[in-house]
Amino acid sequence: MVTARAWRLAGSGDINVMSLDRLPEEQPGPLDVRVRVHAAGLNRADILQRMGMYPAPAGAPTDIPGLEYAGVVEAVGERVSYRQVGDRVMGLVGGGAYAEQVIVNERETIAIPAGLSDTDAAATTEAFLTAYRALFVEGGLEAGDWCLIRAATSGIGIAAMQLSRYFGCHSIGTGRNRERLEAVAGYGLDALAVDGEDALSDLVAQHAGDGVAVVLDLIGGGGAVTENLVSLRPEGVQVLVGLMAGPKDQINLAPVLFRRLTLRAMTMRSLPLERRIELARLFEQRLSAAFASGALHPVVDTILPFEQAREAHQLMESGRHTGKIVLQMGD
Repeated sequence: MVTARAWRLAGSGDINVMSLDRLPEEQPGPLDVRVRVHAAGLNRADILQRMGMYPAPAGAPTDIPGLEYAGVVEAVGERVSYRQVGDRVMGLVGGGAYAEQVIVNERETIAIPAGLSDTDAAATTEAFLTAYRALFVEGGLEAGDWCLIRAATSGIGIAAMQLSRYFGCHSIGTGRNRERLEAVAGYGLDALAVDGEDALSDLVAQHAGDGVAVVLDLIGGGGAVTENLVSLRPEGVQVLVGLMAGPKDQINLAPVLFRRLTLRAMTMRSLPLERRIELARLFEQRLSAAFASGALHPVVDTILPFEQAREAHQLMESGRHTGKIVLQMGD
């Protein structure tokens, strides 16, 4: 029997609940393709799932983590017409990317841009699609506007500053460590502020006048939302993407009402198939050419062998990385 390896979770807890197992090779459905995975990107959601704090959405594997994959189509369903065997593809899944194979609908795959390696492709989709959707789809950011990126040294933050610059916008980024902020500023930040040290409101007033058009917020609770609302211009938009500082905060709703602010929230993992297909086409139409030309590029901190997924989780939990961590499958 043909098998493929996958990292599975035997419950929730520390890295010891992860084991590398062999599973039977799956066959694609009529509109599906089977992708031989060459690389998988790590995300904070993988850690939370392992800890029992972020279960996989309906339809996704419940015991195999991983949201990002890159590889080659090796089998197609009988009604597949959009992809063919040998196509290099990447994409997002609700879970299951820590495996040597994934089964996905053909139309939710994204063609890997020319010149992009498998490991770079596996580090691209989640960060750049999340950032693009937050800033330009949900936030309505336009050329010439200013945005505020909370947690700018994260993978999504680095993607957001690149996208802001590429589309003619300006960005202010925040983080807890000045050295790390300065290290990533060259990817597209116009100004930076260290949380708890610099006066964010003064910096916003200095650069963005009456405020930024969009806040991309990965922090969530702990007082960040209040700072975000003060930073927004009238009719500005706060887009909540993460809860790094926890889920609870207290805010004054008066500025929301009188300055006509919009508070939005979004996730990528639990989207229905139709929305995943829509975002895959959006990536190919609006971003692929920029990756092929080198105008946009993922920032990869560390590439580890597939067999070292536990070590990859430890690295992500340590917070020592800047950019993405990627698992690479061997031949």
